[in-house]
Amino acid sequence: MIKKILLALGITSMTLTAAACNTVRGVGSDLQSAANAVDEET
Repeated sequence: MIKKILLALGITSMTLTAAACNTVRGVGSDLQSAANAVDEET
């Protein structure tokens, strides 16, 4: 029973970590493209 709970918690935490990495990576690319657009205007 405890092994099943720990396995479920481990899978859940890995899933949330992967989702957070994708979100942070997306925000970084958005900021970079905005900075590039500003650089091209000047």
